[in-house]
Amino acid sequence: MSTATPATAIQAGDIVTEIHPPKKKRRPIKSYYATWFFIPALVLYVIFFALPTFSSFYFSLTRWSLFDSTFIGFDNYVQFFSDPQLYTSFIHTLIYAVITSGAKVILGFLLALLLTAPIIGRGYLRAVVFFPVLLSTIGVGIMWKALLDPFHGMVNAVLGFFGLPQPGWLTDPNLALYSIAGIDIWKGIGIATLIFMAGIVAIPNEYFEAARIDGAGGLKILRQITIPLTRGATATVIILSLIGGLRSFDIIWATTGGGPGFTSDVLASVIYKQYQAGFFGLSTAGNVVLFLLVTVIMVPLSYFLNRKQVEL
Repeated sequence: MSTATPATAIQAGDIVTEIHPPKKKRRPIKSYYATWFFIPALVLYVIFFALPTFSSFYFSLTRWSLFDSTFIGFDNYVQFFSDPQLYTSFIHTLIYAVITSGAKVILGFLLALLLTAPIIGRGYLRAVVFFPVLLSTIGVGIMWKALLDPFHGMVNAVLGFFGLPQPGWLTDPNLALYSIAGIDIWKGIGIATLIFMAGIVAIPNEYFEAARIDGAGGLKILRQITIPLTRGATATVIILSLIGGLRSFDIIWATTGGGPGFTSDVLASVIYKQYQAGFFGLSTAGNVVLFLLVTVIMVPLSYFLNRKQVEL
């Protein structure tokens, strides 16, 4: 039988603690090894984005050429906003961006549903849809300008063969902007489809199987599973296509040059015309305005679209 009292046990415990003191946990050594890999990207970002951006803000306040510059304050901005074509080009920019981005979201999602279904020739159809993305934008503009020529174009020739009206797609002031938007949609629909396909394929197949076991039809599965779980892809397509629409220039310049008259001018084409006329400071101020416009529209929209992501 042990004769140790509680006090004796406590003293023995203290002796053991003194002989073998508890080991202090060593704080992990911070390693900055992984941080070094960000330096090349940071250098490229500073050289190709940060410096040109801040330089643009400065040169927008000057009257400059390749050899010298004179600081004139906000005169360029006053002159830019007094341009009579500014309001019209701003409205055209918004119309163009909304049409192209909305069509890419809707058509891209429908095409993604088709191209992820078990259909014959799925691989070939995927290649056909994505092929226009690989083409040069200027080349696409020149090609469609020839195809939509009101007198010698293939599109009007086919319409005339069937006795249908032959409009001036790029020469009619009421059709020019919408015709260019259609070309832009044809050119960029492949990217939107690809993003939606990735979103649909990433949905676990168990969700669809469980829904079918519960007796859900195709429309209900689409509404309650596919659309909610592709919210991230939808947000990405909206943001990318809307930014592209607001900044669009090359395809407009290659097809109509902003014409006929000023009926298809957007902010980017107005800025380029100012640059062509030798008003470098004025065109730089226009670029700053366009940059701020895209930022003001896209930052809150991006926050709103990504606010509630569906978790799998």
